[in-house]
Amino acid sequence: MKIPTTLKHKPVVVSENYEQVDGRLAGNTDAKGLSLGLAQWNDRGKVDISAKVWRYTGEKWSRQSEELPLHRVLDLSILICRSLAHFREAYRYEHLYDPHNPVIDRVGLQGDAMTVAVCTDNEKINEDIKLFSQALSDDDELIGERLRTLSRMLKEMGY
Repeated sequence: MKIPTTLKHKPVVVSENYEQVDGRLAGNTDAKGLSLGLAQWNDRGKVDISAKVWRYTGEKWSRQSEELPLHRVLDLSILICRSLAHFREAYRYEHLYDPHNPVIDRVGLQGDAMTVAVCTDNEKINEDIKLFSQALSDDDELIGERLRTLSRMLKEMGY
């Protein structure tokens, strides 16, 4: 499906067949495309790049389409990676985490650190973390394929 070019986000690089590769939702998703382009929140003289997931309801482009600055997309990737690493060893804990030390990691960024932690404010964390862990396990092949591809590309780029 062709991504619109007349809206506020201005696509530059696109993946217009995303519905065919959207994980378990492939072939049956409202996420029709991905793009990198000029952010919709740009002001005169200021240019930010954003990533956007384009969702289509079957009749119109959805207001639920998401647009994120590139650094946030990468920060989410860091959060995913640290979470995956945690859950590989989480079986060692009765509740899949240490309730006395819910911090998984502190990842240094921009002179500070992004804290990665289990959300102990969630009243149902002991139930939800089991569901989360099972979902990670169920999607291991999908996630692994994407991580291996990302790893290969990062190595090719010298990272």
